[in-house]
Amino acid sequence: MASIGNSNSSSLRDGVAAALRSVVYPRARLVVGLSGGADSVALLAILADLKRAMGYSLRAVHVHHGISPNASAWAQFCVELCDGLGVPLHVERVSVDEYRQLGVEGAARHVRYAVYAREDADFVVLAHHRDDQAETLLLQLLRGAGPLGMAGMPAVRVLTGSKARILRPLLGFARTDIRAWARERGLRWIDDESNDDASRQRNFVRHRLLPLVEERFPAARATLARAAMHQAESGALTEQLARMDRDELASPGEENDVGVAQLRQLGAIRAKNVLRSLLRARSIRAPTSAQLDELWRQLVDARADRAVMLRVEGWELRCYRGRIRVERSRAPVPADFQRIWRAENKLLLLELGGVLRFKPEEGRGLSAERLRGAEVTVRVRAGGERLQQDARRPRRTLKNLFQEKAIPPWQRERWPLLYCGDQLICVPGIGESYSWKARREEAGLIVSWQTLDDAGRK
Repeated sequence: MASIGNSNSSSLRDGVAAALRSVVYPRARLVVGLSGGADSVALLAILADLKRAMGYSLRAVHVHHGISPNASAWAQFCVELCDGLGVPLHVERVSVDEYRQLGVEGAARHVRYAVYAREDADFVVLAHHRDDQAETLLLQLLRGAGPLGMAGMPAVRVLTGSKARILRPLLGFARTDIRAWARERGLRWIDDESNDDASRQRNFVRHRLLPLVEERFPAARATLARAAMHQAESGALTEQLARMDRDELASPGEENDVGVAQLRQLGAIRAKNVLRSLLRARSIRAPTSAQLDELWRQLVDARADRAVMLRVEGWELRCYRGRIRVERSRAPVPADFQRIWRAENKLLLLELGGVLRFKPEEGRGLSAERLRGAEVTVRVRAGGERLQQDARRPRRTLKNLFQEKAIPPWQRERWPLLYCGDQLICVPGIGESYSWKARREEAGLIVSWQTLDDAGRK
């Protein structure tokens, strides 16, 4: 994305236009995250002014968090503002109660971005500016973040959980420049009283720390924003190295695992860089330094596979047959789990974390004739199950069959098994009971199992 340039040499409108031209295409759908504050009001006004010339559509979304007693008044202000500008507005009420463990600021941000991800848009445009970037760099530095964390906010990035991208065309401008521009044009805005609360981390940095730094370093905000850009470049190189290493270590056709022995050969620094990248690929927050150090210690000292090596935010790094995999944590499946198959082409099994698919194919899979009228149920392992795939050979334990197919132990506990009465007739991905197989030229059904994680990567 092209640089907006120094705000002293180009107007705010021209700078935003330059930023949009580098990424926004004709008929793109833009949605502005409108808080009602000076920055988002100025941004909305500029985008409304540029809309016809640049050929995009424009809407706004206001997230009503309900935290402030003035929240409803802010929402009404946004309604009136958008009416005056001729911009459609969606106001969405949310609750932050479920995410209070993230703190008030973190909870509000989490639900706000979840709203953005549900918008039908190509770009969600946000009003973050140079001062926000400087504050973010300091906060990340004080949290002990690495280069990617201290890179601050990118001008353009993919919005997690959406096909849209986040766009920040004001990053090259200072807060004072934006407010001056808004005042010159007679714009009105609201002031969130919580922005003055210095007990909140970002407000402390904004009102206490940065003014103190600026007493000695007057250009501190611009300098910090520039440092964030340098960290972004450094972080991009670090991620590029991680991807190269992951490509070398991944199994054929599988980009989400790496070999333990090969990982050890990289040494601690590059190995931990690869592990962070594996988690980022799933949009998982990076583990703490202590967690990563402990994981590396286990990798170096491990003499056998470990079932669970690290849990991070609902995900697990597990090791099986010398390879590390990243998989979602799931609740245990009840031993009495059972679902009836009613001849659907696919059966969603959220409790097991996947989808059963039934594909018609002549002469293969389960006999469609035998299935007609039979009550087929889906269950999970109870222990001791056996499957006879050939009339001339004995029944074999599922444990051995799973081992041959290299299905990890933790996946076996939630692997769907198809029964007719008390007879095991099919284990997806492994095979069918010989007495239930389709004969040559007979209609059959091939049953396959796909986890929701795998389905999401397709």
